[in-house]
Amino acid sequence: MVEQYTYAVSRIHARELDLLSSSDLEQLLICPDFETALKYLTEKGYGIKDNYRSFEELEKDETEKMWELINELIPDKTPFETLLRQIDFHNLKAAIKSVFTAEEAEGYFLRGGTVEPQVILNAVKIKNYSELPEFLSGTAVEATEKFAETGDGQECDIYIDRRCLETILSEGTASDVSIIKDYAELFVALSDIKIAARGALTKKSKGFMQRALAECETLDVDTLAAAAGKSINDVYKYLEHTNYKEAAEKLSVSMSEFEKWTDNKIMDLIKSQKSNPFTVAPIFSYILAKQNELKAVQIILSGKKNTLPDELIRERIRDLYV
Repeated sequence: MVEQYTYAVSRIHARELDLLSSSDLEQLLICPDFETALKYLTEKGYGIKDNYRSFEELEKDETEKMWELINELIPDKTPFETLLRQIDFHNLKAAIKSVFTAEEAEGYFLRGGTVEPQVILNAVKIKNYSELPEFLSGTAVEATEKFAETGDGQECDIYIDRRCLETILSEGTASDVSIIKDYAELFVALSDIKIAARGALTKKSKGFMQRALAECETLDVDTLAAAAGKSINDVYKYLEHTNYKEAAEKLSVSMSEFEKWTDNKIMDLIKSQKSNPFTVAPIFSYILAKQNELKAVQIILSGKKNTLPDELIRERIRDLYV
């Protein structure tokens, strides 16, 4: 297995040369319009065809290219499933809402998860969850019962979102790869902070916050829930005494500034894995780096599409892996 990782990591390092740099993003930013920006990306090797009309189509093809490479190098996707759980749980939410509201779900499904969306949808439709993996089946049963009893889509959403975070943390903790453990803890903690801040700003109760937040090692979620149930300033005060003191500063500026900071924190975490050729860690890091790159590209293209000033777009761009 060490030999397999050594070869795979060498291939990944070669592909890192194709990741966009800060200067590439600057070139993308100074493109005069959305269409020119899309063309610039295809000329840089993005996608699989010469012309795209939307970022969503380009993102889909670029993501599929990345996973084709990963599957070629490491056929067993188990080490990377932590990164795919958000897609699986998102698709469960889409399936439940579709069944209970008779709204077409296809447009809301995301591709690339570990469970085919149609499998999830069929399970919810016939109330037979035996075809779903264990990490999803229990959540599906509980969430569908909640929705059937209350018709409260928001309560269903926060339950599924919390179960998603709990699953990511549980799987990350069980991993023997340190970067996956560290990523899972950091991701869940940062997600909890974001949930608490939004809850405080929208005047959610302490009870609501307790139902929404997921336990993790680096935060006391009971204290965080109590703070969020009072005010955003109480959230800031609590964070001052945690490992995430800087989060309070970023949140006081804007939610956008906080989200940029969280993405940069994850990039800081994975950059240390570039020179570790004997484990799956550099490949895991490459996937996160590509996802972060796509997020930066989306910010620029969205700004171009909405004719935002370049300086405003530039302020929102995340740090890159390369």
